[in-house]
Amino acid sequence: MTRPNPALPIGIFDSGIGGLSVLDAIAARLPGEDLLYLGDTARLPYGTKSPETVARYAVQAAQHLVDRGVKMLVIACNTASAHAIPALSAAFPDIQVIGVIEPGAAAAVAAAPEGRIGVLATESTVSANAYQKAINALRGDADVRQQACSVFVALAEEGWIEGEVVESAARRYIEPILNHGRPKPEALVLGCTHFPLLRPTIAKIAGPDIAIVDSASTTAEAVAQALTDQGIDAPTPSGKVHFMATDSAPRFARVATIFLDRPIEPGDVEIVDL
Repeated sequence: MTRPNPALPIGIFDSGIGGLSVLDAIAARLPGEDLLYLGDTARLPYGTKSPETVARYAVQAAQHLVDRGVKMLVIACNTASAHAIPALSAAFPDIQVIGVIEPGAAAAVAAAPEGRIGVLATESTVSANAYQKAINALRGDADVRQQACSVFVALAEEGWIEGEVVESAARRYIEPILNHGRPKPEALVLGCTHFPLLRPTIAKIAGPDIAIVDSASTTAEAVAQALTDQGIDAPTPSGKVHFMATDSAPRFARVATIFLDRPIEPGDVEIVDL
């Protein structure tokens, strides 16, 4: 692998806006790094697409980031991390590709001493058994219970983060994991980067004795370690963030404001065509 230019930004890609939870964690952990974010909002959700389609979309989005000039690719999308990492690594052999599933699995194992872990994810991530494989690679005897929660993506994208509708959806998804005929999970993984927006409601339904785990902070640590290992930390700290989307700057800005808890204007979002 050729050593990238340390002055280049980190490229972050998601199917939509959920990956901003990962961007926020990376910005907090590495405030001097420039970040280039691309949300493929014209083609979301990825969670209901075939693995082949997800891989194709991910390579197209990553190609746009690489063409702009990035030193690392962070796939801030669980579905793309489940299906597209091999295709991305093959397409861009000179740039390290970091997904969110392995860091999230590591955090879940750490939070569950007895190995009882629930996973809330998209249909595609669940069908690929992505978290189960990653968790069992770290702890072979882990009891992993998965639940596809596709409606959560739509709720997050609309900014519906509380209220009766959200609680009803959360209860329907979470209760089968809790009432599984076995002891309750010790940890519940938010296996989609959209889901942290719904974290308060998910935690309310899950109960206080279950740890809620998302991969944002652990992915940020993985990025920091990879930069150090390659010696490509930003030589001149800047911390600039540039947002791109494939559709609707106003909608991206509205939901991004909720995710990042700071004002994002439509003029801050560049619309690109993949």
